[in-house]
Amino acid sequence: MSTSKYAIRQLVEKALDIKKLTPEIENEINSELTQNGYISDVDYEALELLMAEMDAGRIKLVPSWGY
Repeated sequence: MSTSKYAIRQLVEKALDIKKLTPEIENEINSELTQNGYISDVDYEALELLMAEMDAGRIKLVPSWGY
């Protein structure tokens, strides 16, 4: 993934755009968290939004890009 300051937010935006959380996006988010060891306020708010959208059923967890 890019080393953008707000890479997690960008990944969340991708998930929101396609209305899906794919394993690829989830793995990239986890990788960013592991690599950085911390989360910025911007990225934290993005993850909160993603979780809220998933809870509301507007974002689907899917097995891969093809589905």
